[in-house]
Amino acid sequence: MTRNPVFEQGAELILGGARSGKSRLAEQRARAGGHRLVYIATGTAGDVEMAERIRHHRARRGPEWRLVESPLRLAGTLADHQAGDRCLVVDCLTLWLSNCLHRGCWPEERDALLKTVPTLAGKVILVSNEVGSGIVPLGELSRRFADESGFLHQQLAEVCQRVTLVVAGLPLTLK
Repeated sequence: MTRNPVFEQGAELILGGARSGKSRLAEQRARAGGHRLVYIATGTAGDVEMAERIRHHRARRGPEWRLVESPLRLAGTLADHQAGDRCLVVDCLTLWLSNCLHRGCWPEERDALLKTVPTLAGKVILVSNEVGSGIVPLGELSRRFADESGFLHQQLAEVCQRVTLVVAGLPLTLK
């Protein structure tokens, strides 16, 4: 299949704090590209509050989005759903990282993602929480999470064509 030159191609990493507007920006950019839209959700509803967050996100997106749930095998999911006329929005990498750390599959899944992202057809927007601006966490698992998140963001920034930081709903282009 030949790619339609109208469609923007490549990967973008959108970083920001909780409730910074990063998911909304990712969805706006995806819609603006004219692609078929695929939302890859990494979160799972482990409690009532998380179930409500998921419900809110689904309602905001609307019916034009195809939903794929992928709490662990993200690289495989991206490879399975890529196409030149699609935009895949992954929301969010930090939930996926947490899932992988708890399941003991982190280094393998990270390596697979880093290998897969540069090879994907179409547009890919990766959304993640920037957690490196706070204090060093007290617990070992929390410190590992912050460290691995920071390393992942650095590695993805190298392979993505665009990197954006969102603060107070305002995007700042880093790359």
